[in-house]
Amino acid sequence: MMPPKVLLYSSSFCSYCSAAKSLLRDKGVEFEEINLDLRPLEVAERIAQLTGQTTVPQVFIGERHVGGYTDLKAANDRGDLDGWLAGVE
Repeated sequence: MMPPKVLLYSSSFCSYCSAAKSLLRDKGVEFEEINLDLRPLEVAERIAQLTGQTTVPQVFIGERHVGGYTDLKAANDRGDLDGWLAGVE
């Protein structure tokens, strides 16, 4: 089974975005980053449609909306993140 795709909506000037990327990199996770800086209105509208949120980072693992950095870290601390990254619920 292929691991689920990891998608990260971010901004260059966001410390939580940097922390989320670092956590994922430390775990050896490849992810696609969509930077809000390049298309701010378009990306912000997309984030709001998908999540109801207007802040970054927003992390998706497959179809699962994880949330922001604090949600990602909490999932890691609970031990849930590894399962999600492996495609196991």
